Amino acid sequence: MSIKLGVVMDPISKIKIVKDSTFAMLLEAQSRGWEIHYIEQNDLSMLDGVPYAETRLLTVKDDINGWFTLQEPNNIPMQDLDVVLMRKDPPFDMEFVQTTYLLERAEQLGVLIVNKPQSLRDANEKMFTAWFPQCCPPTLISRRYDQIKEFVAKHKKAVIKPLDSMGGHSIFKVSEGDDNLKVIMETVTQEQGRFVMIQQYIDEIVDGDKRILLIDGEPIPYVLARMPPPGDFRGNLAVGGTGVAREISDRDRWICEQVAPTLKEKDLIFVGLDVIGDYLTEVNVTSPTGIRELDKQFNLNISAKLMDAIEKRLAP
Repeated sequence: MSIKLGVVMDPISKIKIVKDSTFAMLLEAQSRGWEIHYIEQNDLSMLDGVPYAETRLLTVKDDINGWFTLQEPNNIPMQDLDVVLMRKDPPFDMEFVQTTYLLERAEQLGVLIVNKPQSLRDANEKMFTAWFPQCCPPTLISRRYDQIKEFVAKHKKAVIKPLDSMGGHSIFKVSEGDDNLKVIMETVTQEQGRFVMIQQYIDEIVDGDKRILLIDGEPIPYVLARMPPPGDFRGNLAVGGTGVAREISDRDRWICEQVAPTLKEKDLIFVGLDVIGDYLTEVNVTSPTGIRELDKQFNLNISAKLMDAIEKRLAP
């Protein structure tokens, strides 16, 4: 099948290909003979209701000394593409939201967008866990100091994080009686002007923050347990965590079964669940990672499953 693939991503010159999931997807698409159109957020526009993208044809190579080649830019209507991968990393700010509107217009004109633009807006990666309370630790969404203090007092230890960031940024661990609690609340809530998530601290973080990848609601049978570095409670790879691949557990599969119907309903094709111990902590829908690490440790090709799912949707 001859497919024109667009990819909206952060600058490809700055990625680390050994752990970049978007790069893994591009390698697989290229191996299938797909025509790859590279797009940055700044390349998007809309004229008289028609979304455009200034694309550059992209060739990729799995070589850290030179992993991409770009041709000259060409401004095209987005409906000239068959499918677009929306792989722009958070922060989930208004620019991100406005980008989804451009992509949604392209979707209305017949382009498959992965993941669905409306669902990217609807499914905040932190707050979306509220749709699956049976899977989650005690969780509070608030911006009020009194409610946060009461939650921390009740559960003794908690994690406070903003709703719009990624990669472990601006996450704080707090305890009852912590002298820094007030300044942490002031900082994260911007003095009660911004909602944040507060979750009961899960001691099993020492065994890793597991990333479970799902394609069309079906989990990959291996998870990436991201182990916190010494002196840190965060397992995120972006802050120095180490990824260790493991087989998926029965509890992990149960969590996937709880979440999958909603993911399918919202047409969220590629999703990453974050699980600590027995609890779901986040539902990653913007640009989930973990493909390269799992592929390497278990000799998988996760991107092939994703491209198969895309081909199935594009089939006449």
